[in-house]
Amino acid sequence: MTDGEGSGEYREFKALVEAADRKFARARDLPLYGGGDHHSRKAFKAYTRLWRLQQERRRELVAAGLRRWEIGEVASRIGQLYYARYLRTAEPRSLVGAYVFYEAIYSRGYFAASAAGGGGAGSGGKHQGLLIRYKELRFIARFLVVAMLMRRAEAVDHLVGRLRSLLDETKSAYPKTNFKEWKQVLQELGRFLKADGAYKGARSLRYDNLFDSYASNLASIARFHSKRVLKLKEAVLTSYRRNEVKFTELTLDTFRMLQCLEWEPTGSYQIAVKELTENGTMSDQSGPSGLIDIHLSTEISDGSLPSNPQKAILYHPSVSHLLAVLATICDELSQDSILLIYISASGSADQNPCQKYASSSSSRAKPTAAFCTDKPNPHTASDNHLWLGPRGSGGPNILYPEDLIPFTRYPLFLVIDSENSHAFKAGHT
Repeated sequence: MTDGEGSGEYREFKALVEAADRKFARARDLPLYGGGDHHSRKAFKAYTRLWRLQQERRRELVAAGLRRWEIGEVASRIGQLYYARYLRTAEPRSLVGAYVFYEAIYSRGYFAASAAGGGGAGSGGKHQGLLIRYKELRFIARFLVVAMLMRRAEAVDHLVGRLRSLLDETKSAYPKTNFKEWKQVLQELGRFLKADGAYKGARSLRYDNLFDSYASNLASIARFHSKRVLKLKEAVLTSYRRNEVKFTELTLDTFRMLQCLEWEPTGSYQIAVKELTENGTMSDQSGPSGLIDIHLSTEISDGSLPSNPQKAILYHPSVSHLLAVLATICDELSQDSILLIYISASGSADQNPCQKYASSSSSRAKPTAAFCTDKPNPHTASDNHLWLGPRGSGGPNILYPEDLIPFTRYPLFLVIDSENSHAFKAGHT
């Protein structure tokens, strides 16, 4: 093959990358509720074609200038699409798909090797090396979220150590660059893992038939089903508190509720755990093709369990945004569906003792409502709402029980985690 042919294939690869990136941007910018899945399918199709091209013509593309971080970028985008599909559909296989790609990227050091090389000589190469370092930092942060959702404790511990060491290495290599935001990410991650410290060796929060089904409930469930069969198919999870425990845009409250609303897998799709090496030099058993199984086998689908409810996770929404999301979901809700709404928020703009306790408590602590909602103060005029907004004053940040009344026309399950939750007990149609 001549150099011209190799360069032509590389130009084709770059053109496909640009087209796939545009489709990815459209899929990423759409909310993870209320349709729009066709954009995700188009992005998947584009990256599938791109991935196959680099697998089949890897040697020629590398000779023409393809670098390892570019391969890692493609694989990372596929992992992000799998994760977005998991958030959109709640399919466990999509979460496994994201983990498979992220683990392969990490173990093969697609970003690490390129960043260590600096991207070339001169100031331009140094700038390129810094950009690759940022890509690797963002990639590890995404990988951490997926590993935490899958309860891969050993992988989480290893990735946390790698994130810290990578940030130290990057600060040493680029002393004039400000990494204040990434220092804050590490602090948030430390708080999150400390608050969720019981995850090591603990039983999953996910619903498990073996442990969570009680024979005494079967009679009442049967009577309920004789009248009308309803299924939990949609959930809206949101929290808005000052100084709350979070990692990226996933708060501890929504993280736990996300898992509570899923079935514990029976083990039929669990993937083998690979050892993550310190420097990403794990042997690549796939040879020069860099094969990652993009078509996950159907064995990971757990046919013995019902489907998980779809979940819309909202980070610090305004009241108007929350109500708009609820209206969109209710408009598409089928007649046999139940909508669950979970809201964790303070009853005032200022941090209160209940919220402070909830932020610092461990996962084994009792719910805040047990301490704060049973005895409302009758002399307090501001105990009939939730506060969804930054510190300050203003009506647009206040959510009243009456705001949710239009949605009670549908089968609704409401969970309010707040010292003012008592105000929502009076809601009725």
